Amino acid sequence: MSSMLAGSRLRLARSFPVSVSFYLTPALRAFADGRERIEIGGSPATLGDALEALWTICPGLRHRVATEQGEIREHVNVFVGQENARYTGVLATRVPDGAEISIFHAVSGGAGPAI
Repeated sequence: MSSMLAGSRLRLARSFPVSVSFYLTPALRAFADGRERIEIGGSPATLGDALEALWTICPGLRHRVATEQGEIREHVNVFVGQENARYTGVLATRVPDGAEISIFHAVSGGAGPAI
């Protein structure tokens, strides 16, 4: 009897869309109304789908993250969980339910050598 109850709970949980959250670094927050984290509804299948949903919420991010051809800019790293999307299929990277997607701009420069 308890396995039937567990099965019905699992079906019920699957009937509600799971959100995916984006984490934005400080350089990108100005294009997202200052938000560090943005959740999108539904269950996007790929990173490309998730980014399209993000662009509808924060259209100013699109040109900071993607090129005119829709590809991830060279100086931007996007992680789905702990995996860099450059090595897992870029826009075709699968996005699991409840995933956290982090967008980072490459950082360069520094203080230079100590004297």
